[in-house]
Amino acid sequence: MPRTKTNFIDLLVELPWWVSVILSASAYVIMAYGLPNVQTDNPMIAMVFNAFAIPAPFIASIILLVAPFAYFNSRRKAKQLDTQRSLDTIRDLHWRNFEELVAEAYSRQGYRVTEGGYGADGGIDLVLRKGEEIVLVQCKQWKAQKVGVSVVREMFGVLTASNASRVFIICSGKFTQQAIDFALSKPITLLGADELLSLIQNVQSQTTLETAKPAICPRCGSGLVERQAKRGANAGNSFLGCSSFPKCRYTE
Repeated sequence: MPRTKTNFIDLLVELPWWVSVILSASAYVIMAYGLPNVQTDNPMIAMVFNAFAIPAPFIASIILLVAPFAYFNSRRKAKQLDTQRSLDTIRDLHWRNFEELVAEAYSRQGYRVTEGGYGADGGIDLVLRKGEEIVLVQCKQWKAQKVGVSVVREMFGVLTASNASRVFIICSGKFTQQAIDFALSKPITLLGADELLSLIQNVQSQTTLETAKPAICPRCGSGLVERQAKRGANAGNSFLGCSSFPKCRYTE
């Protein structure tokens, strides 16, 4: 998902709160004591270094003020994951919150997560790191349309041009059969709705996520199954049809 460029303060808000505290203290010590004490024979450079001591408290204070925002932002993301109840609540999230949800889930699995959006990311929403492993992640919160093979091909191209070892493509729905076939035997992992539910459920502090209930035909009470239209105006599109067909012809 395309995102606008962010600034330094936005980046600090996304990082752990203690990063702002350490950076604030470091900036103050360097500007107030480090640079002014640098020995130099050039009076102009010495004057510039001494001048850094004047704005040091102001700059350090601005950086420190970010810490509480970063703290509450991390708490918000944690609560967002722990309060998910079903696939419907996940699908109702804004696309940005959907990416945050996935990022928080992998963070709890021990990955160091870098969220995209700080420039041209080539379709990369998240970068996961654990040891020597680097994984690129793309999130697709498509509610009606299946994720097709073009998306998978694009991410495979990004992978081959990077130093990453794998690609995860995650959606709240399903992938087309072409996409599944293309990903086979390649370092590409496709996570659809069922896999996403398992991912979230496994890292929730208290399991509150409901498993998806089977769709029931309102006419005869039989189960609904996914089918694909083979002709007509909707040829190629998926729909739910009664498993008792042709006895019951209910569709949705």
